[in-house]
Amino acid sequence: MTRPLVSIVMGSSNDWEIMQQAARALQDFGVTFDARVISAHRSPDLLFDYIKDMSAQGVQFFIAGAGGAAHLAGVIAGKTALPVLGVPIPSKYLKGMDSLLSIVQMPKGIPVATFAIGEAGAANAGLFAVSMLALNDKALAQKLADYRKKQAEQIAATTLPTLS
Repeated sequence: MTRPLVSIVMGSSNDWEIMQQAARALQDFGVTFDARVISAHRSPDLLFDYIKDMSAQGVQFFIAGAGGAAHLAGVIAGKTALPVLGVPIPSKYLKGMDSLLSIVQMPKGIPVATFAIGEAGAANAGLFAVSMLALNDKALAQKLADYRKKQAEQIAATTLPTLS
């Protein structure tokens, strides 16, 4: 197996419904990744060992998705200097606003790039990782350019029905 370039971590298996969008974006571009469920609160030692192991394997980014208190991205960022991309997971009572605020309000000196709540945020976190990796990979940069061109062509080809 090829070493993963990106790690996708989520606090609960329920988060996979959202976080698979990040995995799909990476997979579409042929970017290797590892995806795990590890709770920052219920299994911190496992999380710390995982961060150390993934870093040693050459992971370039961590994408962390969590809901509610959503400290997973911040804990990861506190344990590595690698970029951490935070994805707020929609929560039952506050619809993900709690998740968003707890990820985006990181203290000065420990940055986490924060994306939109839910599927769009997860997909964009995956695409952001692709774009950062493409800075040093011409083939990946071309795939990304082709993807963007295809998006533009699809919009240009969109027509709306006329009103009668």
